[in-house]
Amino acid sequence: MAGRRPRQAATMGDVAKLAGVSISTVSHVLNKTRPVAPDTARQVHDAVAACGYVPEKVARHQHEGFGTIGLAMSAISNPYFGDVVHGLDRRAAKEGYSLLLAETHDDPDAELRAVGELLRRKVSAIVLAPSGNAERTLRYARQANVPVTVLDRFVRQEVDQIGVENVESTARLVDHLAELGHTRIAMISGRPGLSTTEERVNGYRLGLERGSIPVREEYLVSGDSQAAPAQQAVAELLSRSEPPTALVVGNNQMTIGTIRGLRDAGLRVPQDMALVAFDDFEWSDLFHPRLTAIAQPTLMLGEQAFELSLSRIADPGLPPRRVLIQPTFQHRESCGCDAAKD
Repeated sequence: MAGRRPRQAATMGDVAKLAGVSISTVSHVLNKTRPVAPDTARQVHDAVAACGYVPEKVARHQHEGFGTIGLAMSAISNPYFGDVVHGLDRRAAKEGYSLLLAETHDDPDAELRAVGELLRRKVSAIVLAPSGNAERTLRYARQANVPVTVLDRFVRQEVDQIGVENVESTARLVDHLAELGHTRIAMISGRPGLSTTEERVNGYRLGLERGSIPVREEYLVSGDSQAAPAQQAVAELLSRSEPPTALVVGNNQMTIGTIRGLRDAGLRVPQDMALVAFDDFEWSDLFHPRLTAIAQPTLMLGEQAFELSLSRIADPGLPPRRVLIQPTFQHRESCGCDAAKD
């Protein structure tokens, strides 16, 4: 039987044809040599991902071990990733690698552009905290034959992935509130489409089920993983005819907005509203009352993400791996307990 013919590498002409633009326009978009209309630039980036086009200089050098790991994540807009980056950088430095960070803003289009830029910078591997729809980005990296480690949020694609257990740990927060006698427990959830949001919502529902507490959909409100929408979500919950007596918040940014919203309403924690959260703060002990939270091992996440990337560079034939790390329950006073008694 005749062997399969090797797939011919995509050219800039292929990208131009698919995008419906000239080759010079493609060059200007990729090399940033001239301003191009945003819609046209988006067409070009989409065509690059669809074709799997890799610039010649990238294709020539991407396996030569330049010692750079590309990070594509919302590190500027999401402070949680700061410690992850620190852990990754600390581990990479020991191995003589440097890091190159590209901001994604948790937006699929920005994410695709960020990864394209990292590939043009000839990185040896990419660590990606994916947006809610990272399929194009992952396909592009795969066609460019650059290893990718997905961080924090799991995806369906067969790639190396590492993240924190979210379901049972969120359920534990609800369990604790139920043990304290709360039955009107609401949740301010994260950005729709993220696996972490879905998993934490599932954990919220699981905790209610274990406490034999009926699920009230009006108690589940999105805070879009940001402070301002979370603050608005608090006002929405408090406007219910029967407002909740306890809140579960899906990440640290939303916790800030939640506290502001409760303050605006003149409510005290925990006297008027019990509060627990996913994501701990370095300064949670300085809150009054101190925050009961699920603490993610952010430094460990960064370090192990680098280990996965390094081993993938060394052995591209390894099967895809999925690493799940257990967070810890930090019991303090915002839930209404005297944590010192535990």
